[in-house]
Amino acid sequence: MAPSKKAGKKVTPAAKKSGGQTKVAKADWKEGFKKKQVGVADMTLLTTISNESINDNLQKRWTNAEIYTYIGAVLISVNPFKDLGIYTEEVLQRYRGKNRLEVPPHVFGIAESAYYNMNAYHENQCVIISGESGAGKTEAAKRIMQYIAAVSGGQDSSIQEIKDMVLATNPLLESFGCAKTLRNNNSSRHGKYLEIMFNDRGEPVGAQITNYLLEKNRVVGQIENERNFHIFYQFTKGASDDHREAFGLQGPEAYAYTSMSNCLSVSDIDDVKDFRDTLAAMQVIGLSAEEQNEILKMLAIILWIGNVQFGENDDGNSSIADTGVTDFVGYLMEVDTEQVQKVLTARVMETTRGGRRGSIYDVPLNPAQATSGRDALAKAIYNNLFEWIVSRVNVSMKTRSAYTQVIGILDIFGFEIFEDNSFEQLCINYVNEKLQQIFIELTLKTEQEEYVREQIQWTPIKYFNNKIVCDLIEEKRPPGIFAALNDACATAHADPSAADSSFMQRTAMLSSNPHFEARGGQFLVRHYAGDVMYNVAGMTDKNKDSLIKDLLDLVAGSSNSFLQALFPDRPDPNSKKRPPTAGDRIKQSAGALVENLMKAQPSYIRTIKPNQNRSASEYDLKAILHQIKYLGLQENIRVRRAGFAYRNTFEKMVERFYLLSPNTSYAGEYTWNGDSKSGCQQILKDTGIAKEEWQMGVTKAFIKNPETLFALETMRDRYWHNMAARIQRAFRNYMRYKHECARRIQRFWKNNKEGIVYSQIRDYGHQLLSGRKERRRFSLLSYRRFMGDYLDINGKSALGEELAQACNIGGDQVTFSSRIQLLVPKFGRSSKPSPRFLILTSKAVHIVALDAQGQYSLERKVPLVTIKSIAMSNLRDDWLVINGGASEEGDPIISCVFKTELVTHLVKLTNSNANLLIGPMIDYCKKKEKRAQIKFIKDETVPRNDLYKSHTVHVPSGEPPSSLSRPPAKRKAGVVRPITQGKLLKAGGPSSTPRSKPTAQPLPGRTTTSAAPKPIIQQNPVASHSASASKPPPAPPRNIAPPPPPPPPKRPEIPQYRAKFAFEGQEGEMSLKKDDVVEVVEKDDNGWWLVQKNGVEGWAPNNYLELVPPQAPIAAAPPPPPRKIPPVKANATASVANASAKPVSVVPGMAAGNGSATPWKKAPASSDDSPASSRPSSSLASKPPPIASKPKPPIASAKPVAAPKVPGKPAIPSAPRPTPAPPGRTTGNKPPSAPGQVDLAAALAKRAQRMADNQ
Repeated sequence: MAPSKKAGKKVTPAAKKSGGQTKVAKADWKEGFKKKQVGVADMTLLTTISNESINDNLQKRWTNAEIYTYIGAVLISVNPFKDLGIYTEEVLQRYRGKNRLEVPPHVFGIAESAYYNMNAYHENQCVIISGESGAGKTEAAKRIMQYIAAVSGGQDSSIQEIKDMVLATNPLLESFGCAKTLRNNNSSRHGKYLEIMFNDRGEPVGAQITNYLLEKNRVVGQIENERNFHIFYQFTKGASDDHREAFGLQGPEAYAYTSMSNCLSVSDIDDVKDFRDTLAAMQVIGLSAEEQNEILKMLAIILWIGNVQFGENDDGNSSIADTGVTDFVGYLMEVDTEQVQKVLTARVMETTRGGRRGSIYDVPLNPAQATSGRDALAKAIYNNLFEWIVSRVNVSMKTRSAYTQVIGILDIFGFEIFEDNSFEQLCINYVNEKLQQIFIELTLKTEQEEYVREQIQWTPIKYFNNKIVCDLIEEKRPPGIFAALNDACATAHADPSAADSSFMQRTAMLSSNPHFEARGGQFLVRHYAGDVMYNVAGMTDKNKDSLIKDLLDLVAGSSNSFLQALFPDRPDPNSKKRPPTAGDRIKQSAGALVENLMKAQPSYIRTIKPNQNRSASEYDLKAILHQIKYLGLQENIRVRRAGFAYRNTFEKMVERFYLLSPNTSYAGEYTWNGDSKSGCQQILKDTGIAKEEWQMGVTKAFIKNPETLFALETMRDRYWHNMAARIQRAFRNYMRYKHECARRIQRFWKNNKEGIVYSQIRDYGHQLLSGRKERRRFSLLSYRRFMGDYLDINGKSALGEELAQACNIGGDQVTFSSRIQLLVPKFGRSSKPSPRFLILTSKAVHIVALDAQGQYSLERKVPLVTIKSIAMSNLRDDWLVINGGASEEGDPIISCVFKTELVTHLVKLTNSNANLLIGPMIDYCKKKEKRAQIKFIKDETVPRNDLYKSHTVHVPSGEPPSSLSRPPAKRKAGVVRPITQGKLLKAGGPSSTPRSKPTAQPLPGRTTTSAAPKPIIQQNPVASHSASASKPPPAPPRNIAPPPPPPPPKRPEIPQYRAKFAFEGQEGEMSLKKDDVVEVVEKDDNGWWLVQKNGVEGWAPNNYLELVPPQAPIAAAPPPPPRKIPPVKANATASVANASAKPVSVVPGMAAGNGSATPWKKAPASSDDSPASSRPSSSLASKPPPIASKPKPPIASAKPVAAPKVPGKPAIPSAPRPTPAPPGRTTGNKPPSAPGQVDLAAALAKRAQRMADNQ
């Protein structure tokens, strides 16, 4: 009976009325205070499907702080622009192990679904996060990583290290790859695809990051109220005094690259705190202090390069305005300062004539060209530094062991539309077009095509396919925008404006595409997210993305190896192959990204930005409606409502759910004999799922609603719980039977254990009196036991406690206690027996009397050491005398029914020092120095026991002295009471016709490979001669000499191996002494060989053995003399291995039952890269191989140009703050630039040495 929710008491159910109606439970008033659901959590349940109804539902939920909404398995997230407190540990645990229908929509639900599907279905997963810039993509990626790190388990230190590193990549890459823009204070200015590798237990063992298209132009210029990358402001504000001194560091306002946009601080960003977090992340990743110092040094170089200003000479050429800045740049770069000035103000040109080398000229640069070269160097250093950091992070997060599945998290720049859109926006929007294409392919187009292919009943839905836009940008034939850019770059080399004009001419052939429109110096592309106008100016130069040779030579001449490592690949000037352009690289990266995503099962998070002002209260209906349209949410809802939520191949379905049907499984084994399709259909029928909830295709089964799939998963989990419960029930029943058997055995043993002890004491007493004294019949009974403490003094009974207190025995153990008769002398009269209590301890004999007042008092105490003898008669009486030393009281004369037991204990306690005297009379000391005798006479007139009078005891006849104890009485046969309790036991035993177990079948798509046992080859195999062979030929005549016998067949040479070390083998292993020679029967790849020595086989480590060189062949023996017939040997039978013998299971540490090699010594075949277990019984083999140390990034090769001697540190220049550029994008017209195992022998040798030392 369940307790009530209010008081916790048991509630009596109401009695049913005659009409059969039951009382309805009263509604709980507390339900009125629960949080009401706003809108619908899953928009597939909307009554009206339209863009406006979707927008209205999102607005209701966003206004009530419900930022997450589902469309089937797709999560819609609307940025709240404030902290809602929904990412705490408590909230995280609420989603752990739950399917998405059990809990409200949340990014943790998507992470749980991806992690569960990876473990359950053993398929790679990926989470694709898309949306505009500032919609919350980076935050969603961080929360997914937070959830996976929390639930993925693993107690190993290396697994925890990987988790810490994965989480540490967030602050590190945010500092170097994110910046404040007009739309987002933490906008990702690069794409990142994080892949987390998991082992078969779902524990992370490694990770890898792929970087896409860093916006390096932001390094040298930003528009008004935007900032450079976060790391520059963190570094200039939070650097230590040592770094400020070493790098001449000042505040961000002192550098052109950080101050030209007039935005040095952001209200909700703490640059100093973030810098500490960045340094902490570097330490977690594993960057050394030297590497961190070099990274910060590169940042200082970039900042000081930006402060190099150029003036114009009279001839129009450029000149350095302040050579102190270039001197400090040269000091930081560790190059010649004059070379820095020369490279920045002049360019080396080389002429060629007919393929031959011509003249070399130094061509001076004007200020615009010099500024462009300066910015190109800064961008190249930062871009290569960022790529080096990413590669260094990947080295640290390299997989520690074999992995089976991967979860990928894509956090990439969102769709961008600015007033001035250039080459960077084209690349960013192109990647977003590719992601949108994946979404269309996997959720709309591919799904509908699959329904047609699988012959599923389906109503087609119209949607926009953006493949036409992707082809417009990336196609080669007909050429797209990237192809036209490459052609323009190849034909116009020197003049960027000419290349731009050539590009515009080539775009004329794209006018036939309805999504492209040329407009003078601009062109329009109609993306899925909206129309974007791109400026052509500078686009071809950005596409070239190349650094001039003079700047590369300057870097190559540096003495700083880290700076050289940032430029490992230098283009070959003699190569005629066109180097890849920026467009080529982004197209290749996007293609590789799409390929990786298509290999995994995707989960989608579609982020929406509610307004452009980052306001937590403004909901821009028009802007969000536009995002709803280009994200295709309406079409997604229609497809989701009309389609099937889950589909999988018949083989996968059967493999996953065959346990749910009794027709396809028995005791966990797959038993279906039909094909996988019929088996899948049988499973769905037996689970009671309605027919309209699933359809059978050609190769796959389709399930309509996710609730059905969750129900199947719940039944599968419940199956294992039921099986576990059945096993537990059977085990408990077995343990109950076992315990009952044990109790019966214990009961029997207890009943007999004490009896055995008492019987042993009785037998000893019989030996003392045997042949010397007549016995009473009671003493000879078989069940008579010498119990000892008949007054229960040791048991603390009421009488026993009073007697113990009277005797003052304390904690001494009482050996014997009983009621007795003590012969008490009377003055002037004959002595008379009087009742007393006798207590025998290991120290003395105590005699206690009860006075008239009912008090117990100690009357006499006889120490055992004073007892000299014990006197008894040879008749069957109960009298005995304890003869001690001379005393006033004399010797006590006692009549005790348990006389034999008392005498036995006295003899044992005195260690047989007290003599046992038996005769026709008893001599005792009546008083001091006065002795007397008591006579014993047979008198048959005495009715029972004996009679004392005047020193004479009359005793009837007893059993002869030679009588023995009666044999134990034969017990009556007990009734066997079998245990029939328990649900698994049937009354009367098991059924006579047990159910036959179906034959196990291999799962669909799998083949069973049963390894046959290897035959054991005995030593020296000889061909056997059959006993029923044909008779030998008759002997030849005597007068003919028999031919010489044929030489014996040449025995194959068996390689011999000698033991290099002594080896103490265990069960199933061969013990070796040094220089023992053995034969190798079988070689295993796990480091153990089956060897044979003296006809005995066992396993030995191969590192302990060395090959014995073969001996020279022995000369053939001379032929035998004539007429001498060689003796015929007896038929020898060879031991031939039984190839069909079944393997015998062996408990570790035991030999095989059939004499074969111990099976657990053979390492099973393993598919992963980890080495096979070399010795299962050894604690050494159970440990995994040590993890190799983390490799460091490659060091640059030798410098091609000898570095000049760098002068000492120059004075830090104090140039005035450079004049900020006018508002607007300053880079629009600037020509940009480019960017082991454990040693088994040693371990076993140490082990053998330790064993020898212990012996």
